[in-house]
Amino acid sequence: MTFNNLASHLIKLLTLFVSFILMPGAISAKEFDPIEFIDSPLEEAIVLPDWFKVSFLDLKEDLDEALGNGKHGLVVYFGQKHCPYCKAQLQNNWGQKDILGYTLKNFDVIAINVRGQKQVTDFDGTEYTEKQFSVKHKTNFTPSILFYTKDGLTLKLRGYRPPYQFRAALEYVADYHYKDEKFASYLSRAESAFSYGKETLNDNAQFSRAPYILDRSRITAKIPLMVSFERGKCHACDVLHAGPLQKDEIISRLDKLSVSQIDMTSNIPVLTPDGKKMTAKQWSESLGLDYAPTLVFFDQRGKEIIRIGSVVWFYRLRNVLDFVTTKDYIEQPNFQLWRQQKKR
Repeated sequence: MTFNNLASHLIKLLTLFVSFILMPGAISAKEFDPIEFIDSPLEEAIVLPDWFKVSFLDLKEDLDEALGNGKHGLVVYFGQKHCPYCKAQLQNNWGQKDILGYTLKNFDVIAINVRGQKQVTDFDGTEYTEKQFSVKHKTNFTPSILFYTKDGLTLKLRGYRPPYQFRAALEYVADYHYKDEKFASYLSRAESAFSYGKETLNDNAQFSRAPYILDRSRITAKIPLMVSFERGKCHACDVLHAGPLQKDEIISRLDKLSVSQIDMTSNIPVLTPDGKKMTAKQWSESLGLDYAPTLVFFDQRGKEIIRIGSVVWFYRLRNVLDFVTTKDYIEQPNFQLWRQQKKR
């Protein structure tokens, strides 16, 4: 990437952040914070907006049609009817005129119901039900969003992201930045300029810090491990610590785990759960993390079980902790299928 192109990209990202911060109802306004909401299942089912494309769920056909109409690609939205995070996606992201306008200009959007039985035809011609296709793409958390372009599957977003990050994801794909860099790198340049909150990591008595000797590859641990990847000046980290992590139901479940808190931007040494020596930053990059805080869970032998790399509140966090601490993931590794079986 040339210096001029880099400068252009930075200006675009900075403009994005400024517009988000200054817009009516942005985070600075006390009455609205796009990462704070009650995440218990909705009583009233979500009705998808009428601008979603009516599709027979033949993905190659849908992508070809989008490209033929001069768009950059196809957005596949995985959701479910009573998902509060899906409601946040529809209201806080696509509910903004600029984000909706940019989406419609550059993409067609189709919906997949993660519990549905409609037929989905993948790009190689393989047929699935919506539920099977969702399992294939490991959509543990809704909404999950896949971006397809002429170059194939370009970006995955697991779970709900706040508006400025979702807008950045749209631009990352539509402007072909994926050809030059990873999304985490693209997003981090602007975040470093406009992050806010505490300068240091939040104190939490349940979270251990350095030395980070997390190796489980040689000697099997007694209980699973949760690693919270955070950074300073992280509003979402502050909200997590001040909210869900203060709840007794969460605290009691965390007592059943080993818990470590790591600054994902630091060069502090880490011996990872699979026995590798690297810095915290290198480990974060190797895991492909692009959201703070990201909670990554490992089993007793150091194998990753599941991760939450998006906005998370009490209900979802409690369910994931149950999934891990009960060790139900051994019999059913897919979190969404586990939830359906448990009727949670």
